[in-house]
Amino acid sequence: MGWIIERAHLDHASRVVAEHARRTRCVEAPALGDGVWLKLECEQDTGSFKLRGALAAVAALDERARARGVVTASAGNHGYGLARAGRRLGVPVTVFVAASTPAVKRDGIASAGATLEVVEAPGYDAVELRAKAAAEARGLAFVSPFDAPEIAAGNGGTVGLEVLEDVPGVRTVIAPVGGGGLVAGLAAARTHAGVDFALVGVQSEACPAMAVSLREGRARLTYAGEPTLAEGLEGGVGQRTFEIARDALARMETVSEAAIADAMRFAKRELDLTVEGSAAVGLAWVRAHRDEVDGPVVVVVSGRNVDPATLERLLRS
Repeated sequence: MGWIIERAHLDHASRVVAEHARRTRCVEAPALGDGVWLKLECEQDTGSFKLRGALAAVAALDERARARGVVTASAGNHGYGLARAGRRLGVPVTVFVAASTPAVKRDGIASAGATLEVVEAPGYDAVELRAKAAAEARGLAFVSPFDAPEIAAGNGGTVGLEVLEDVPGVRTVIAPVGGGGLVAGLAAARTHAGVDFALVGVQSEACPAMAVSLREGRARLTYAGEPTLAEGLEGGVGQRTFEIARDALARMETVSEAAIADAMRFAKRELDLTVEGSAAVGLAWVRAHRDEVDGPVVVVVSGRNVDPATLERLLRS
């Protein structure tokens, strides 16, 4: 059947996240409509929710694996989170990224003390193949950005539990989808807390691996999309995250590149928030579809790590 997010995973993740990461705010956003709240993971220490899952995954390793170190592939934020988690927990980290990964994310990985290996590759999936091969050759553990219960429990699980505490009675949670770990963890938080809310996933039309997977009824483990502002959501999905999304999502939606750009501009000008493209997909969708979902609505604003030049270009246009 594949892995399952147990209550023990959530409890473990909650403990390590509470010790080493920030409890981010949930704030009302009337500019997006009545009853809309934002879970501001863009205020996380590394600028992204990915620190949560990285901490949970590293803390769960056995002593031998922690002493030898870990390898990962990343579109940027997971690598930055894992680098920071490794520094805090004393575990060497090597991160493989594509040459197209934004400089702000590559710089964060390097500044946190990880070994950064930049791959001339067409996208995330090719980078993951290189990273997994390197991990096997070096005898090191590979830490997936999304395809493990510890990662999903840390990323989505702890976010979901905080949302349930901060916005009692939440009826809808909207979250970005890449590999699917965030929504898998949110679904687990919903289940283990014994509450009910509709879970809406959103990704870019340019790289809609989960949307295509759900439409076809099979997991697209690799996916070659088009260039997108939401580069953090590129690549395929996991078999298990696909199965969880299939059962847990009320809706799986996509948004255009123009809508993502507009949402990034809106966030800066109207909400005073810097958000990257991957974090803007939920904002883009709720701006156009608020009346289609029940409130209170919480939008997970997953990260802020956009290159300043990219944001400046968008703000000028």
